[in-house]
Amino acid sequence: MKVFTTENIRATDKYTIENEPISSVNLMERAASSCVDWISTNSKHYTKFAIFCGNGNNGGDGFAIARMLYLKGFDVDVFINKENLKFSDDALINFKRLKDISGISVKDFSETEKYNFEKTVIIDALFGTGLSRNLDGIYKDLIENLNIKTNPKISIDIPSGMFADQLNDGNSVIFKANYTLTFQFWKKTFLHPETGKFAGKIIVLDIKLSQDFIEKTQTDDFVIDDELILKIFKPRDDFAHKGTYGKSVIVGGSYGKIGAAVLATKSALKSGSGLTFVLAPNCGYEILQNTCSEAMFIEGGEKFITQIDEIENAVYGIGPGLGTDEETEKTLLKFLENHSSPLILDADALNIISKNENGLKLIPKKSIITPHPKEFERLFGKTENSIERLNLAKTKAKELEIYIVLKDHHTQVVTPKVKVLYNITGNSGLAKGGSGDVLTGIITSLLAQKYSWEEAAILGVWLHGKAADLASEKYSKESMQATDVINEIGNVFLDLNKKATTLL
Repeated sequence: MKVFTTENIRATDKYTIENEPISSVNLMERAASSCVDWISTNSKHYTKFAIFCGNGNNGGDGFAIARMLYLKGFDVDVFINKENLKFSDDALINFKRLKDISGISVKDFSETEKYNFEKTVIIDALFGTGLSRNLDGIYKDLIENLNIKTNPKISIDIPSGMFADQLNDGNSVIFKANYTLTFQFWKKTFLHPETGKFAGKIIVLDIKLSQDFIEKTQTDDFVIDDELILKIFKPRDDFAHKGTYGKSVIVGGSYGKIGAAVLATKSALKSGSGLTFVLAPNCGYEILQNTCSEAMFIEGGEKFITQIDEIENAVYGIGPGLGTDEETEKTLLKFLENHSSPLILDADALNIISKNENGLKLIPKKSIITPHPKEFERLFGKTENSIERLNLAKTKAKELEIYIVLKDHHTQVVTPKVKVLYNITGNSGLAKGGSGDVLTGIITSLLAQKYSWEEAAILGVWLHGKAADLASEKYSKESMQATDVINEIGNVFLDLNKKATTLL
């Protein structure tokens, strides 16, 4: 799914209005109707709504939603700024339609203080995607007051006060929603932690904007959705053999950190690798043989990695639990100097590279690196926020001709052609040691199975997140472990195969 800027969204609206054709007020009606369908289906325990409307088209959406909810039998009160009744053209039409219904009370923002919010859903339709300045005055005070309340909160299209294409500064006041019902597209700021936390759960509503225009409009930003995954996923050939699905080599582990190598190896096995090797120090031999009996052990040293053997036609995933011992550092750098095939680098492999002046130049072209924000900072330098970090990642991916999997709440896959794909599977249960090791094993395995580098990165982060979502449903975000994520990989593949077979 494409992520569009505000400018592109306006152009899509305009093209749809002119070419469907449909009037702008009827397109607003369509958008409001899609919101009401979702709200009425998902608010079964609530019958009362307080809808806060601005003067622009977002307010017009709110007026239309209020009318439709009332006609469905809900109790609805609408709040506006009665000192300023200058509405946009379409908002004015819907305000007049609302005024014709005697059962809906229209109140001033000032009446919020004395209003009874008991068992009431608050709907924010104050400001849409066109906002470009921080809120102040009565709107700032209103949103601060509403944010204190514990009622369920829904924003229409975007939380009021949030910018769509750039991050707000630290002084901004933004409506904090439990759900955001957004039209047709994810907004970029939903996908970054500084602002995404205000949007709650994102529900993308299809309001039938022109698909022709959407397809021909260029963007570098995408959300990884099920449609893309089903295009990438390759069901297994019934006549294949183990050699068909390649060789994975997990290089990792050190004294006290053998568990990281176990997690990466297990996830490589679970993700379908044909032959899986684990190159680790001898101190982990018994642990690895007992826990990963399907993998072949290669001794790479005693307590730390001091030797990395070259295995023909194998894909290497290097870093989990590797440690930064001086001998390990020398061994890794020497291996990279002589290894020309792309590979996956994570964790301590990245930390070793970041310590060496020419380390980045040793990364083979088309390789995938998977840094979390702190590892990224060590590699490339400090940035002020997540969008600056992403922009730097785009520069470095192009410069080094590598893929960067920038781990975050919505992990970003950055390609050498500066395309950005945001992953929306996964949850905060992954905020635990070992989660990154699992991801390294998955991506290594997919590459061994002859997925392209871009496909492996995209499918890998999606699969990792999807398995984590299943694990959290079983065990909770608090209690789920990295091993639980590995154990759910098979269930994700079962579902993928079912969907892929259905499409044939």
